[in-house]
Amino acid sequence: MKVANKWQYDFIIEILGLFLSIKGRLNFIGLSRYANHGEQHFRNQFSKPFDFLSFNKEMVLEHASKHLTIAFDPSYVNKSGKSTPGLGYFWSGVAGKTKWGLEISGIAAIDIDNHTAFHIEAVQTPNDLQSQSLVSHYAEVLTQRKQTLQCLSKYVVVDAYFSKYNFVSKLFNNNFETVSRLRDDADLQYIYKAEHKKGRGRPKKYDGKVDYKNLKEEHITIIEKNHKNKIYQAIVFSKSLKRDINLVIVYTNKKDKWSHKLYFSTDLELSAELLLKYYRTRFQIEFIFRDAKQHTGLNHCQARSENKLHSHFNTALTAVNIAKITHWIPIPKKQRKAFSMADIKTVYHNELLLKRFFSVFGIRPDLAKNKEKIEQLLYYGARAA
Repeated sequence: MKVANKWQYDFIIEILGLFLSIKGRLNFIGLSRYANHGEQHFRNQFSKPFDFLSFNKEMVLEHASKHLTIAFDPSYVNKSGKSTPGLGYFWSGVAGKTKWGLEISGIAAIDIDNHTAFHIEAVQTPNDLQSQSLVSHYAEVLTQRKQTLQCLSKYVVVDAYFSKYNFVSKLFNNNFETVSRLRDDADLQYIYKAEHKKGRGRPKKYDGKVDYKNLKEEHITIIEKNHKNKIYQAIVFSKSLKRDINLVIVYTNKKDKWSHKLYFSTDLELSAELLLKYYRTRFQIEFIFRDAKQHTGLNHCQARSENKLHSHFNTALTAVNIAKITHWIPIPKKQRKAFSMADIKTVYHNELLLKRFFSVFGIRPDLAKNKEKIEQLLYYGARAA
């Protein structure tokens, strides 16, 4: 990164190492116990801006495959008190209800070939959106970063909550293509393709409403059809989105009862196979949040300023990237096991303790007789060792 100076270079290496090594609460006091700096040092450094967006983009471009999509998903973050900026009631998917705390808008790059996700940036959601809706704010988070994000992909994959006009149209007008899911009873219309009658009056645009129990064969393309699944594709008009969309209808047979799900993209030329694959890999962003909350202290920040919170959230999520790129991506795909952040955290914690023992007891780790024992100790407690 051309914008990174010496203090940023040194600090980001130190802090990412600590976030991967320390077991326990990752707040400023906890960091000072394992580092050569005091608590105030970390408070000062976290208040300074760092370009996590460019940092993670460069990391993804260097280490991920070239087949990428952009995933966007808000995540609830625990936070007590009353004085922290942005505190309010936000939806928690785990609890299934709104809870008092903070919310971050997570942007991730989904690596389709490696079937994983990499964090790009987390942006805190304000609690006092007076001039725009929450969905419009989410769209603005993406469009403000379009120059960087479109270096990775033009496809933005989101869940069904974002299938709203304000979100989809704003992204489309900024050269993004949305991939998402519609309500099962979405009001869609077939596009009229026959020859228009001559005479007065407005030409016919639509050929009736889509009835999911009785599809019109002349308007659909059969992608797959068997006794368990049926997949159809069609270009239809969405009343709620006010535009033509690329629709894929997936029927599933469970106990002789058929049910359906509706998936769509604003890219009218995207194949049904890729559309479904893009949407089904969207959930990989959830694993980043899970690993960061369980292992790299996403919920641990005790700061009460926006810039320190931003630094903490993105450091915790970026640490998961570092672990994945260092210890999982280099393994050939056929030999890879499931990515385990718990095992990587154990190895780094063991390494932190061993370095302390070497320093205090004057042990030379480079000696041949010590190398085998050090290797055993590094993986002590790792389940997949």
